[in-house]
Amino acid sequence: MNSGEEEATAQEGVHDGETALRALADYLAEDMKACNREIVARMQSEVPLIPQLAAHLVAAGGKRLRPLLVLAAARLAGYDVQGDDMRHVGVAACVEFIHTATLLHDDVVDNSQLRRGLASANAVFGNKASVLVGDFLFARAFQILTADGSLPVMAILSAASATLAEGEVMQMTTQNDLSTTVDRYLQVIYGKTAALFAAACETGAVVAGADEHARAALRDYGANLGMAFQLVDDALDYAADQAVLGKAVGDDFREGKVTLPVLAAYHAGNEEERAFWVKTIEDNESQVDADLDRALDLIAKTDAIGVTMARARDYAEKACQALEGARISGGDDKLAGLLVAVARYTAVRSR
Repeated sequence: MNSGEEEATAQEGVHDGETALRALADYLAEDMKACNREIVARMQSEVPLIPQLAAHLVAAGGKRLRPLLVLAAARLAGYDVQGDDMRHVGVAACVEFIHTATLLHDDVVDNSQLRRGLASANAVFGNKASVLVGDFLFARAFQILTADGSLPVMAILSAASATLAEGEVMQMTTQNDLSTTVDRYLQVIYGKTAALFAAACETGAVVAGADEHARAALRDYGANLGMAFQLVDDALDYAADQAVLGKAVGDDFREGKVTLPVLAAYHAGNEEERAFWVKTIEDNESQVDADLDRALDLIAKTDAIGVTMARARDYAEKACQALEGARISGGDDKLAGLLVAVARYTAVRSR
C-alpha cells in the first residue's frame, strides 16, 4: 500500500469512527435526552452566576462521552427501564458533573484560555468563580448519588473522584521533570482520565444488576478506552489543527508537562536535542516563542507522535478485547459493535 492509499484508509477510518460515535449517541438518543434534561435541571441555582457559568459550559458542547458510556454499559448489561425508573440517567448525569467539575478546576490550574473552541470559563468568569462552580458541581454529583442510594455506585464514583484528584497531583509532581518514566506517565493518565471512564462503565453495569464478570469486563473496556483517549489528547497537543482541536495547540509544552510525545522525543534525541528539552521543559521559564516550532520539529524527526498513537491503538484494541470477551448474557450485539467502533475511532481521532 502506497502512502496515498494509507492516508485515504486512515481518513476513512476517522470518518467511520465519527459515524460510529454519532450512531452510538443516536442509538441511545432517548436516554441522552433524559440525561441532558437532568444535567440542565441540576445546574440550576438561586445564585445567578452558577447557571450563567453552567450555560457557558453547555454552549461549548462536547462529546458527553462519559455519560454516554454509563448509558451504553447499562443497556448492554441488560438494564430495562420500568416506568419512571431511570437510574442510569441520574448516574450518567452524576458522572458528567464530576468530569465538568474537574475541567473547571484544571483550566484554572493550567491557566487555559480555550475550551472546546470557546473562551474557557475561567477566561470569561475568572478563576474564583470557576473553582467555586466546580465545587458546586461536585456537590450536585453527590446529591444525585445520595438520592440513588446504591452503596456500590457511591463506592465506585467516590473512589474515582479521589483517583482523579490524585492523578492531577501526580501530573503536577511530574511537571518539568524529564526523569519521569513512561510507567509513571501512564499512572498519571490513568488517574486523571481513565479512572472515570472505567467508573462510568462499571456503574452502568451495577445499575443493570450485572454479575462481577460483566462488571469487570465493562470496567476494563472503560479503563483502556480512557487510556487511549488521553494518549491521543497528548499527541494532539503537538499535532492538531487548533481550529479543529478547540483548544490552544502547544499548551502542554508551554506548561512544561511531561507527556509521552516529549518523553519519546527526549529519549530518541541526540545530546544537543536532549539539552533543548531540558532547557524548555525543566527550565520552563526560559522558553521563548520560537521554541514550540523547534519542539514540533524534533517530535516529527523522532516520530514521537507515531510512538504515542501506536500505544493508543494498543489500548483501544485492549478495550475491544475486554468487551468482546465479556459474553454478557442477553447483550445487545449492535450496541457492543458500536462500542468497539468508538474505541477504534478514539485511537485515530483528530479532536
